[in-house]
Amino acid sequence: MDRWRPLAQDGLLAAGMALLVSVVVFTTPRAGAVELVAALAGSLALVAWRRAPLVSLLVSTVCMIVVAGHVQSGPTAAFPMMVAVFAAIRAGRLLVAVLASALFLGVDLVANLPGADGSLQNLPSTVLLLGWFVAAGVAATVTRHRQAYLEEAEQRAAEAERTREETARRRAGEERLRIARELHDSLTHSISVIKVQAGVAVHLARRRGEEVPPALLAIQEASGDAMRELRATLEVLREPDRSDGDALPSGLDRLDGLVERARSTGLPATVTISGTRRELPSEVDRAAYRIVQEALTNVSRHAGEAAAAVRIDYADEGLVVQVDDDGEADPDAPPVPGTGLLGMRERVAALGGRLRAEPRPEGGFTVRAELPLGDPS
Repeated sequence: MDRWRPLAQDGLLAAGMALLVSVVVFTTPRAGAVELVAALAGSLALVAWRRAPLVSLLVSTVCMIVVAGHVQSGPTAAFPMMVAVFAAIRAGRLLVAVLASALFLGVDLVANLPGADGSLQNLPSTVLLLGWFVAAGVAATVTRHRQAYLEEAEQRAAEAERTREETARRRAGEERLRIARELHDSLTHSISVIKVQAGVAVHLARRRGEEVPPALLAIQEASGDAMRELRATLEVLREPDRSDGDALPSGLDRLDGLVERARSTGLPATVTISGTRRELPSEVDRAAYRIVQEALTNVSRHAGEAAAAVRIDYADEGLVVQVDDDGEADPDAPPVPGTGLLGMRERVAALGGRLRAEPRPEGGFTVRAELPLGDPS
């Protein structure tokens, strides 16, 4: 609708101008069909005054000269010319507009200056007409400068916005690098010490012919996984444009290893998978793994002597991840959400899903996440 509005406005202007000039020409005794056609053509040419100002000016000039040369119509015949001159000057065609105006005014001066008694009684009318053309030129010049100022202001605003965005991106990049350095300097060293110490303990136990405690093996394996995931996280922080799927390979394909490590720490855990197992979008796959990981960690830390049941349901339009335990959670005293639960809620919310994490009426705690699949990746 907005696209056709200027054309409709120009059409109304041309039609109104044609009606006005035609009435004047039609009521003039000396006017004939040629003058009427010229008046209509010169007025209707204003339809193109925005898109083709020079064409509009050329047609209006020729047609209105025909009218002015044969009909003493006063300033009325000059109205279409004034609009065309305004359009040409606004488009930056000052010289062409001045030449066309001079030509029209010259013809009007020669044709209409002598009065009926040979005097110069029509001279004031010609001078007034010249003033109208000057006013049209001044208005067009002011409009042109105002439009240039507005365009320059828009360009400056766009440039300022780009500068702000570039500054924000640069600061975000610097912050990512700072976080990467802090993680590397703090966590990498600590996890490396844990991994080395666990490896030494496992080696000494085997060297003495002793059975290696399952918890020690779990520590060794978990520290190795933590190092791999930490390195992947650091790569994402340093290279944010790289593929997330390549950087963080955690997904439900690693679920068995995750549950096995939980069992090795003394947590009884079962896994039930229902529905047709299929490839998931990388974000959903990773979120499902992290939810199970965090839920099992919470069971180990807070549920006491409890067992955990992991259920993965591949539904038609979504993935349901549920982890239940039979621990000591009290339905009347819901736990205060920590960073783990907040992180799960943020992951699920980012995917447009729903999360329920609360004590069960029969005892224990449940975490249930419903993740929409959307388009497969």
